[in-house]
Amino acid sequence: MTIEILYMILFFLFGTIMGSFYNVVGYRLPNNISLIKPDSHCPKCKKRLGFFELIPILSYILQLGKCRECKQKISLIYPLIELSSGILFVISYLVFGFTGELFIALVFASTSLIVILTDIKYMIISDEVILFSAIMLIVGKLMLSGDVAVILVDIIIPFVFLLIVKILGDFFFKKESLGGGDIKLMIIIGLALGWQTSIIAVAFASFIALPVSIIILAVKKTNVIPFGPFLSIAALILYYFSIDFAIVFDLLYNM
Repeated sequence: MTIEILYMILFFLFGTIMGSFYNVVGYRLPNNISLIKPDSHCPKCKKRLGFFELIPILSYILQLGKCRECKQKISLIYPLIELSSGILFVISYLVFGFTGELFIALVFASTSLIVILTDIKYMIISDEVILFSAIMLIVGKLMLSGDVAVILVDIIIPFVFLLIVKILGDFFFKKESLGGGDIKLMIIIGLALGWQTSIIAVAFASFIALPVSIIILAVKKTNVIPFGPFLSIAALILYYFSIDFAIVFDLLYNM
């Protein structure tokens, strides 16, 4: 076994463990439950979960997606978050290696997964998650470049851009078009991607959301669809593929 493969395995295992924690955060914060107490338990029968019921991904498979005590179904999104976290941690290592950008990538991927989970299940993007992640990303960016002006621009422009989109959307559709959490999420995306690519991420997210929204509207007969998951997925794709739209903006500006 090469050292590279060993690192990939370790990052995957660490990622799934962190994904299990993100599931806890994603359930407890929207329900105003402490992250520390009580111990992990079944939300229906309140049975305290043992060690073998807390193994990421594997526990879900062995328990056939049900609580061992009351047979309550466990949402498939939980093992998917754990698996996705493991995969994203590996991708982060492969793309950035042991560099300062790896810290940025892990924070950004982690935040995105929590946002996807909470916005899908509760249509909430927690302020606590945004604030903590923003602090971590700002610290990481300061350690990498130390350019405070660039950091401020990457925060302000994406935030203001989506705020304007929301104001216009609310005006034309005569109802709330975007949630406040989506706008705050742009702070995180701006810090990770830069302001130019963040704006592209909004358009890309809308492109991804359109067909999915049509299907949901047809099946569930609802037009209330969270935008945060699409925004997170679009931003992750642009981030890991290192599509630098700052170059495109510069070329257009100089034409």
